[in-house]
Amino acid sequence: MSTENQQTRRQFLRTSAAAAVAASSLSVERAAHAAGSGVIKIGMIGAGGRCAGAAANAMNSGRDVRLVAIHDVFMDRVKGKLEALKKQKPDQVQVDDTHCFDGLEGYKGVIEASDVVLIANAAKFHPFYTMAAVKAGKHVFCEKPHGIDPHGIKTLKAACELAKQKKLSVVSGLQSRYDNAYQETMKRIHDGAIGDIVAIEENFLRQPYGIYRRQEGWTEVQSQFGNQYHFVWLSGDDVPQSLVHNMDRATWAMRETPPLKCHGLGGRASSFSPEHGNVFDHHSVIYHYANGVRAYAFCRTEVRCYNETSSIILGSKGRCFLLQCRIEGETNWKFEGKRNIATDAEHQVLFDSIRNGKPVNNGDYMARSTLITIMGQISCYTGAEVTWDQINKSDFFFAPKCEDCRMDMEPPVKLGPDGTYPVYVPGVTKLI
Repeated sequence: MSTENQQTRRQFLRTSAAAAVAASSLSVERAAHAAGSGVIKIGMIGAGGRCAGAAANAMNSGRDVRLVAIHDVFMDRVKGKLEALKKQKPDQVQVDDTHCFDGLEGYKGVIEASDVVLIANAAKFHPFYTMAAVKAGKHVFCEKPHGIDPHGIKTLKAACELAKQKKLSVVSGLQSRYDNAYQETMKRIHDGAIGDIVAIEENFLRQPYGIYRRQEGWTEVQSQFGNQYHFVWLSGDDVPQSLVHNMDRATWAMRETPPLKCHGLGGRASSFSPEHGNVFDHHSVIYHYANGVRAYAFCRTEVRCYNETSSIILGSKGRCFLLQCRIEGETNWKFEGKRNIATDAEHQVLFDSIRNGKPVNNGDYMARSTLITIMGQISCYTGAEVTWDQINKSDFFFAPKCEDCRMDMEPPVKLGPDGTYPVYVPGVTKLI
């Protein structure tokens, strides 16, 4: 071999070795971005309104985002949401028939096809699917609640820690954190505009979730999946489902300090038909903090009743009406700036993190805020005081575990002799 050829070969080998080292050191978050194609592929696990909304928010973050796969237990819901999204984003929706998945295993097809997995289905499965996506090296957007029981939150925490190791982004659907008006208001609270916080009132009083009646040919398990907000083993009931937004804002105001304990009241007052499943229709939870502050949290899902959605923070020098971004007392102030769309903003942060190779991870407050609502829900069901220490040590789960769920299994809850589903009984029910 000539000297010139030897030098050329050595240069080639050095260049190849350097390229191999560079390739091996590429972070996972870069690799998960469509292998440098300039396109970020997203997939939906869940074909309800919230997941479709998340997909639209994701595509709003840039024209490089493409929807490539959808999964739901029911194929008609997949097809329905696909058609609706095609009308909204015809150039960005690229889902073919081979990437429409149903049943309980279809989530695997979405994870395989996507760079970013959007999870907004029955909340029971949120931690399980988050872990599956992260293990596969995919970024995640996960809607609230981020679990329905202590076991699920442990899975979520582990998934978020794994995401940090893999340099993957995990973003929460607790969109209050991404609202610029809330951010400015909360900064003023933390800077002392209302003095020391002395109490918090949280309200989520509204109409019930929509009822989906059993369709002809559905099994009992299919019927419960189809009406999942009304079954505890799938949705976790209304404290984690609805008050999680409120308690996330309260925890933010309390500088991420969890309560020491709580006691709750709840039951059914008017929702007795089989279609209402086995959830409660009203809850009240009192959270006790180490500094003496108490948070009073209320949710209700009944018709023809007073409705209110609010987060009111009471201080030694004034009070904050957070949803109105207004402070009154010694300091009087109201947000007057241009307000963003928080559900768009959270996805802008997620997709910019992927484009820039700088992962964002919301796992800390995802787990904390959700677990605070879970302890409140369990207190309402049992009538017992529940401590933060208890709920963190517990491995309780609403059976069956996600990995044991099948469409042909025995229903976790069945109609009683009176034609309604049995509900938990405070003072009798034992859970943790």
